[in-house]
This record gives sequence, structure tokens and C-alpha cells, in this order.
Amino acid sequence: MLGWAITFFIIAIIAAVFGFGGIAGAATGIAQFLFFVFIALLVISLIANALRGRAPKA
Repeated sequence: MLGWAITFFIIAIIAAVFGFGGIAGAATGIAQFLFFVFIALLVISLIANALRGRAPKA
């Protein structure tokens, strides 16, 4: 999911360079949404792992 967020961020940068403001704005919004979903899932995963009492795998 983080990979998709980075992909949309790169698309937004390229679109902004070429002057496509609408596409850049949309891609930025998608990238932000995916990034925050990734962060939320990471936090939930860390909390669930801590509640189980096991150390994370290396």
C-alpha cells in the first residue's frame, strides 16, 4: 500500500511539472489517503502484536 502511495505521489509530481494541475491534485489526494490508511493499519498491527505479547519477527 505504501508503494501505491509513492506511485501516486510521483505521478502527481510529474503531472505538476507538465502543468496538469487537476491530475496532480487528484493524484496527491489519492497518495495522501493511501498513506494515512497505511499508517492506520501499521498502528493497528503494532497494537495487536503488542497485545498478543509476542516479539515482532526480525
